[in-house]
Amino acid sequence: MIVGIDHGYYAIKTRQVSFPSGIIRYDYEPYTMQNVLQYQGKYYVCGTGRQTLVKNKTSNDNYYLLTLAAIAEEIKHRKAERKTEAILAVGLPLSNFGREKQGFREYLLRKEQPVRFLYESELYEITIKDVKLFPQGYSALALHPEYLKNEPSVLLVDIGGWTVDLMRLDNAVPNAATCRSLELGVIRCIDETAEQVRRNTGLSVTETQIERVLRGESCSMAEEARRIIQENGRKYIERILSAVTESGFDLRAVPTVFMGGGSAILKRHVTAQDAICRPVFIEDVHANATGYERIVEQMWAR
Repeated sequence: MIVGIDHGYYAIKTRQVSFPSGIIRYDYEPYTMQNVLQYQGKYYVCGTGRQTLVKNKTSNDNYYLLTLAAIAEEIKHRKAERKTEAILAVGLPLSNFGREKQGFREYLLRKEQPVRFLYESELYEITIKDVKLFPQGYSALALHPEYLKNEPSVLLVDIGGWTVDLMRLDNAVPNAATCRSLELGVIRCIDETAEQVRRNTGLSVTETQIERVLRGESCSMAEEARRIIQENGRKYIERILSAVTESGFDLRAVPTVFMGGGSAILKRHVTAQDAICRPVFIEDVHANATGYERIVEQMWAR
């Protein structure tokens, strides 16, 4: 089976599931086995909050363990066999692709095969046959070729948890010289907004509450706190648009595809006065993972 996984700083996404990238280790069995991975005699609760930021995802085993949890979740949702062979389809930002590709592949494709672990008390035996790597963002466009049709140049803006990755495509081909990675992801917006609400109102709102308000979804909350969150959301979007312009891209001149977890926030807060040329929003957070799978399937079909 092919399993596409988007290893985000904020969340882990597959074709069908998404959960926070936090992970906590226990030496003893926790009070519930929900979302619990058992591997090499240790217990790991997956999807709990947010882990400490590590720019090199191979510096510890956390993302490997989260990968095992993601495989188990995807198998569960597909109602597939828990003893199986898998090809992992994953991605990296194009700006780091050449430098990090080999290391990330070796990190996920370990010599000890098959990998045996328990997830939610169910035994899994997975033989990882191969790991295919693709550029983030661009892979999602495999699902939406219509956004590139008849457009000589398109700007892709992937608003992730920690970074905003920029890439221009010329004649549907990524222009590597235009790749930029800005540390302006959604995590920064949420943290700064939470602090602003605390200072102005004395309330300690949660990340989940802030996200819901930024997305325009219902949430019980003091009106003053809601107003601050909405104002900060607009300021955050202005910072992103300004940073994109400072990076040498003219949003007024080139059609722009916004994607990633922050695209829904941007769609809600962008206005006609921003004068963005033909903005397109891919709000599906599973788009990268699904795109990785689609590309591998196309490779097999040749």
